Amino acid sequence: MRKLENSELERKSIEDFKKSEKTPLILVLDDVRSLHNIGSVFRTADAFLIEKIYLCGITATPPNKEIHKTALGATETVAWEHNENVLDTIASLKQEGVLTLAIEQVENAVFLQNFEVKENQKYALVFGNEVHGVAQEAVAACDGCIEIPQLGTKHSLNISVSAGIVVWDLFQKIKWSN
Repeated sequence: MRKLENSELERKSIEDFKKSEKTPLILVLDDVRSLHNIGSVFRTADAFLIEKIYLCGITATPPNKEIHKTALGATETVAWEHNENVLDTIASLKQEGVLTLAIEQVENAVFLQNFEVKENQKYALVFGNEVHGVAQEAVAACDGCIEIPQLGTKHSLNISVSAGIVVWDLFQKIKWSN
């Protein structure tokens, strides 16, 4: 086996990315404090052609050199918007017919491996901050919750890791489920 060169990877230009059909996933980050986590989520969103990221509350916005450090230019490709209030963002998305899902450990959450995507449905995934997760009010406002099963002692993951896991799982279910 030979490791591929960057020139062999057929990467999209920024213009091609913006013109591409997007995966029907929207990411909502609420009060995420770490600029590196924000940048990492942008990079994941770029990798899987995510439609948009909403940065809510105190979540920092581009341009920012600390976000850029991990985003590596993904802030130029992935559409994003800042909204002060996550509850307003969730309500607006629901009015547009987007199914809103908190990624959190709650009663009656659906385990990620059991979550079934529906054809022609757009999803918004709500991620909370590094200390408290998704706020209870936001959990209550969402249409449902997905939980990433964890078997170790910590039962918590870094927000950028959680986003990567959930985005990959839903991406592959949407793109290759049949």
